[in-house]
Amino acid sequence: MLKIIKTEGSARRGVLSTPHGTVQTPAFMNVATCGAIKGAVSALDLKGLKCQVQLCNTYHLHLRPGDKTVKELGGLHRFTRWQGPILTDSGGFQVFSLAKLRDIREEGVTFASHIDGRKIFMGPEESMQIQSNLGSTIVMAFDECVENPAEYSYARHSCERTLRWLVRCKAEMDRLNALPDTINPRQMLWGINQGSVYEDLRIWHMRQIRELDLDGYAIGGLAVGEPAEVMYRVIEAVEPEMPKEKPRYLMGVGTPVNLLEGVKRGIDLFDCVMPTRNARHGHLFTWEGCRNLMNAKYTLDESPVDPECDCPVCRNFSRAYLHHLFKSGEMLAMRLAVMHNLYFYNTLMGKIRKALDEGDFHAFYERTVPNLAKRI
Repeated sequence: MLKIIKTEGSARRGVLSTPHGTVQTPAFMNVATCGAIKGAVSALDLKGLKCQVQLCNTYHLHLRPGDKTVKELGGLHRFTRWQGPILTDSGGFQVFSLAKLRDIREEGVTFASHIDGRKIFMGPEESMQIQSNLGSTIVMAFDECVENPAEYSYARHSCERTLRWLVRCKAEMDRLNALPDTINPRQMLWGINQGSVYEDLRIWHMRQIRELDLDGYAIGGLAVGEPAEVMYRVIEAVEPEMPKEKPRYLMGVGTPVNLLEGVKRGIDLFDCVMPTRNARHGHLFTWEGCRNLMNAKYTLDESPVDPECDCPVCRNFSRAYLHHLFKSGEMLAMRLAVMHNLYFYNTLMGKIRKALDEGDFHAFYERTVPNLAKRI
């Protein structure tokens, strides 16, 4: 359940209650694809990085170590040692990302495993069963994420099928939550809005899925090739159709500027691999803009990565040291960089919440966006 505390324009400040604790929104969910943050960061580290929600990948965990193995080990919370809310995606994004390795039909999708090529079938029921075995807090419905731009006719047929899949997901989730051996019988099912970049399809689909009275709603299928302005336009079209009392999640987005733009348009939750992926290549986010620590100019720079940041990395290490670690190929470089970027993202969301609390979000947005968009 989401309690809205305050609004400023379309921006919302809320508290999301879940079976594994509350989430102060707007919030960024930290991506732990296989049950771990890439870059040697554990669930125990996340507690000190202001993380509220850990996000894990259904498809990857199904392949390794296997969702039944995770269930036997007590579920994702016990397995990873993260005790807060966990969101599992449905495997639907792999319908998009593994396009050359899949076959989509009404029943579901047949994949060729990216690991060993073996055939895997996943439909709505299978996705719900896997996520039930994982025991996550929030379960995402099985959907198809289409590439942008997509032909109108294909996008229409795809979101119609995604609607039919959602009905099947809900029925299966209800069944699984009633079983005596279910790890988390209070799993929350969230539906996903699709429709490519076509506003009429997006609005139609949102109106249909809200009738199912789910625990939350996501906007999927964006940040997959379309310009940012198109993404913002789609959000603006869909947002008025989304239930006011339910959490809103923009999937796979994005840059610090994207987060501010999303909050401005009424989004509550975000996730993206960008902060960790960029960090592993030496690109660190700061309040002055994005800094590439691979650059030679940092060889003798004893300043912290970001003088305004109080993360464990900025309190203890210099730009010169991280530059040296990256140039030396040391694993510690990735670990420290990932820790900084996640702390930065979570701090940004905290400042957004504070600005909303104080009725200052618009001013915060205006003075922050120009700096965050810079490349130093």
